[in-house]
Amino acid sequence: MANEQNQTITIDGVEYNVADLSENARNQVVNLRVTDAEIEKLKQQLAIFQTARTAYAKALSEELPKKH
Repeated sequence: MANEQNQTITIDGVEYNVADLSENARNQVVNLRVTDAEIEKLKQQLAIFQTARTAYAKALSEELPKKH
């Protein structure tokens, strides 16, 4: 991890210096960070898809025959 000496992580309200953690714990920190980044990416993709769905539904609504 780049610059581990200055990195901290807060877990359950307790702050830990990453450099003081065991190798396995540091690996789990990396796994958490990667997973969090992927979750954020998926949230962004979901927002894009929801926006597209709204636009498609609006376009469909405009194409449907008008009922009187």
